[in-house]
Amino acid sequence: MTTEPVDVRAVFDPRRRDDPYPVLRALREAGRVHWLSETSPRIVVLTRHDDCGQLMTDPAFGHLSMAQSAFRPVTDVDEGLRSMLRANPPTHTRLRRLVSREFTPGRIARFGDSARLLAAELLDDAVRRRGGEVDLVEAFARPLPLRIICTLLGVPEQDDRIFADWASALTRGLDPDQMLSPAERAARTEGTRGFAEYFTALIARRRTDPADDLLSALVAVSDGGDRLAGDELVDLCVLLLVAGYETTVNLVSGAVLALANDPEQYALLRSRRDLVPAAIEETLRYDPPIQWLARSVLADVDIAGHTLRPGDGALGLLAAAQRDPAVFPDPDRFDVTRYAVPGSAGIAQPARHFGFGQGIHYCLGAPLARLEAEIMLNALLDHATRVEVTAAPSYRPHLAVRGASTLPVRLSTD
Repeated sequence: MTTEPVDVRAVFDPRRRDDPYPVLRALREAGRVHWLSETSPRIVVLTRHDDCGQLMTDPAFGHLSMAQSAFRPVTDVDEGLRSMLRANPPTHTRLRRLVSREFTPGRIARFGDSARLLAAELLDDAVRRRGGEVDLVEAFARPLPLRIICTLLGVPEQDDRIFADWASALTRGLDPDQMLSPAERAARTEGTRGFAEYFTALIARRRTDPADDLLSALVAVSDGGDRLAGDELVDLCVLLLVAGYETTVNLVSGAVLALANDPEQYALLRSRRDLVPAAIEETLRYDPPIQWLARSVLADVDIAGHTLRPGDGALGLLAAAQRDPAVFPDPDRFDVTRYAVPGSAGIAQPARHFGFGQGIHYCLGAPLARLEAEIMLNALLDHATRVEVTAAPSYRPHLAVRGASTLPVRLSTD
């Protein structure tokens, strides 16, 4: 039997946003390695779980400036999400140490009650006032994470509505510039400048009038006299807001879609609330908000049977790796029990997913995203006996960070 060749560029085909998994499976089955470019700078594409794990944990992989990167943009300016996202040690180590002193589990846990209250209010409105026929993204998945992350940072409630378009533009801007239209690059520029101006002004206010919020704590944080500079504070605020907001929206939307497509799994969760955390982990594996990530080669390294040199690029297809049958049994099946705590000794835990990354860039906001997603999913289970998709979801133009822009559903209460 002859296997048809698979063009690796199909991963970036906008026509596949609705369901990228068939082409990801075909690429994985065709080989561990594919090449986007075999001439300098070379760019390798990785499809298997072990190789993507190495990409995130091996110090030979990291970040270069855009001018040096194999993923060189069309534009000559460094815009979009910066800070820890593009930093290597020791800069990354320093920034993460300072932020971690204040972005603590205790501070995150304080938002549990307000998240539960807001989730109940949003679903009460969806069921009672709207009759259960809603766009789940607009009515539920988007407003709660945005309000929580803005409150955490100390952004006044009347201001958070201006952030949605900026955040979306910066998330889209994580895709290579060659895949962005001129309008999308312009929107990224506007978002970068808008966020910078907003947070520069807010930081100045917090220096003279601190409040009980994360931003005030970051302004004041010190470690042996080391403090965050003004531009570092701005970049961190933008990163925390965009990453903390976008990931949770896509995670919750993906979980609801998977459950709506499998009513038996939804019914199981309604009867077994202890499985809700496992359902969140399975969503992160099965339909991850972060579909792929890029790294630059900083030192000679062997991966997937190939030697890469400094300046080369590597792209890890996380969404393909997380359905690697060599690691995950029945990988294309959404199973809310997969990450459940083993009931007896001798039962192996499933392989670790990459939904929040791995290594030094493991998502700092993962505890907040998990808390919000578990609260939101429990609230949905409280309010709806069934969830039915009434029309095909539409997807945003984003590629690396994939998520639904609309998810029309019917929430039944009988």
